[in-house]
Amino acid sequence: VQLQGFGGGLVQTGGSLRLFCAASGRTFSSYLMGWFRQAPGKEREFVAAFSGYGSITYYADSVKARFTISRDNAKNTVYLQMNSLKPEDTAVYYCAAAGRSFLAGRGTRDFDYWGQGTQVTVSS
Repeated sequence: VQLQGFGGGLVQTGGSLRLFCAASGRTFSSYLMGWFRQAPGKEREFVAAFSGYGSITYYADSVKARFTISRDNAKNTVYLQMNSLKPEDTAVYYCAAAGRSFLAGRGTRDFDYWGQGTQVTVSS
């Protein structure tokens, strides 16, 4: 599976951005898809994930009610809609995929494939 994430940019506090992740692979629909982020000097952290079956979504507490993850299996694409952005959301955002359908853990080792990252900067 190859992943390519894009859609980052510079936005003011309270603004919105939508990230995209295009995936290759015929079994995309069965893969757990997720987003992580890494701020300067910090570890990469889980943001959100969407199950391979059953349309189950998972969110970090810090983004719940502000971010929405979705996927379009026909387009092999996963999205992250980010609203009410805050300066602390500033980070490089990575899309990720796991060779299982449901979330087993929220660490980077729980995902098998990674995109190249896209920068999100929220100005105060």
